[in-house]
Amino acid sequence: MVTLDGKPVSADDLLPLALTNVGHFTSMRVDADGSIRGLALHMERLVRDCKTVWNADLDTVRVRGYVRQGLDGQSGPCVVRVTIYDPKVEMGHPADANEPRILVSVRRAGALPPEPLRAMSVQYERDLPEVKHVGLFGALHARGAAQLAGFGDALFYGRDGLVSEGGTWNAGFIDQDGTVVWPQAPVLPGVTMALLRQHVEHRVATVTLSQAKGMAAAFATNTSIGVRPLSAIDETEFPTEHPVLSQLQDTYLSIPGERL
Repeated sequence: MVTLDGKPVSADDLLPLALTNVGHFTSMRVDADGSIRGLALHMERLVRDCKTVWNADLDTVRVRGYVRQGLDGQSGPCVVRVTIYDPKVEMGHPADANEPRILVSVRRAGALPPEPLRAMSVQYERDLPEVKHVGLFGALHARGAAQLAGFGDALFYGRDGLVSEGGTWNAGFIDQDGTVVWPQAPVLPGVTMALLRQHVEHRVATVTLSQAKGMAAAFATNTSIGVRPLSAIDETEFPTEHPVLSQLQDTYLSIPGERL
């Protein structure tokens, strides 16, 4: 079931979201025991992005309550998405919309980690990259182009030639010395990336596409996939088994979840 402020959502409620595509969201993986890794960080993201997108405050107590309601009766791991949008938003006057509401949807989660991913490099820069917004056309178009070319997803690089992030994930690398490297670029501050930075030694540095292809290993992170090895970037193949990759995966799974 999909709910808006705790009530079944109607087509009329969703029409403004479909037609204007203005809003922001977070997706959280809920483990079988009902806990969520990085729950506090997800709530912080929603509050921060709500102020940016709607210039409004967000009550995370209400958010948690609606998420608990959405998860009632669910069994097994799942992914809950919380989308914040204002059904009154109009294309001609978006500034008039300042009463965002809380849309909650739930889907089953896949196994962790998923199969390694082959990525194709695509020059693309997301609008307002620091916000997890619903404007996904460019990212999904790049993903589709990569899939038509025989890859699983797109890895973005900017006009400056620097690698940034993936379609809906943060990119990370392991250099030849075994150090985790996160690209220094305009990217979404991912929750999974933030959790790993708290627990694993790393460095943040600019990474050109050529430098990325010279790394010892590469991986993708987000709440749905955890730590997913990249098996290739364009024609460059990467090992999908590496001691540091295993450490990252084990570390992520060892991080205790938080209760709603």
